Amino acid sequence: MSSAAGTVAGVPGDDSGFERIRAVADAILYEGYLLYPYRKSSPKNRVRWQFGVLAPRAWAERVGPVAESVAGSVESWRQHTECLVETRADPAGVVLRARVRYLQLQAKRVERRTADGGHEPVESLEYGGRPHLTFDEAVPREHDLVVTLAEILGGGRVFDVGAPGATDTEPLGDRGRVLRWRWPVAATATLAAERLDAPVPAFRLSLTTANTGSSAGPDTPRPEVLRHSLIAAHTLLRGEGLRFPSLIDPPAWAGSHARRCRNVHTFPVLAGDDAGPGTGTGMLSSPILLYDDPRVAPESPGDLHDAAEIDEILSLRTLTLTEDEKREARATDPRAAEILDRVHGMPEEVLARLHGAVRSLRPDPTVPREPTTNATDEGET
Repeated sequence: MSSAAGTVAGVPGDDSGFERIRAVADAILYEGYLLYPYRKSSPKNRVRWQFGVLAPRAWAERVGPVAESVAGSVESWRQHTECLVETRADPAGVVLRARVRYLQLQAKRVERRTADGGHEPVESLEYGGRPHLTFDEAVPREHDLVVTLAEILGGGRVFDVGAPGATDTEPLGDRGRVLRWRWPVAATATLAAERLDAPVPAFRLSLTTANTGSSAGPDTPRPEVLRHSLIAAHTLLRGEGLRFPSLIDPPAWAGSHARRCRNVHTFPVLAGDDAGPGTGTGMLSSPILLYDDPRVAPESPGDLHDAAEIDEILSLRTLTLTEDEKREARATDPRAAEILDRVHGMPEEVLARLHGAVRSLRPDPTVPREPTTNATDEGET
């Protein structure tokens, strides 16, 4: 059974309860997108798109099937998520919401106007007091899949989660133009569920996101393959009338079922409100290994596209860029310009918060403490 799924390009739509997870999910979506010093000329930004790349199968398996145990930094043609669902209602009344997210590559090419009225590609062109650079960008895509649990029991339901191709033109007066290309991405997401033999009403849920395209063969260069790939692919899950047991630290009844869950190039963790010991209201299936309930630190003022680095160090280093370096970074990508604006406009107290934080000085109430002796007890002075 095939169904269409809604697509949101560039502007997020209804969060449908996913707002609690969005900050972490956005960090995954743009992890490594553009690294400090945020310039096109930096060697670190010459090989990009390192996580959650789902390429056409013929290319991904050009030297044989990709080992399922390899993490999401490998380029594969699919991600397969399995997790557990505990329900409090009949499956027909349990609504499951899945959101498939990824980046679609967008090639930006700057062209200079020639004497004969034509155009020729160039690496850089000055117009309007600033440079325009040829560089690859990306467009975020979101597909929301909504089903009842009863609909996917005993057989999968297939959704189209691809993205169309298009070309946009931005004129640069009589100097030239900027062309932006997006190539079609063919992809599906398959949702299925099976009932478990458990002391509570429970099911194993599976979601497979696959690149179904055939536009790239084994000998196609990687930069061309990426045009037809899902980049930084990941999935959000939540529902109504259900909760998700942790696969890392499951409740006692779910331990054996959690161990039998098979996850390929992705790692599902609890992400949402707490729903009781070892359970939550949502799941985040990420190509980057995370722990349950991942969160962006409240001190962090915004994404720097490098979660393995320290915000304070990156912010201070960004402040040291020369004017020429800042000019190139702004021309490289709008997200680089956004980082520069945010860092340079950061109040001193916000920067100071990045230096360190104390979460709590109170003892954990779940840890028993040794009794203490009051120095003013009877018999003591």
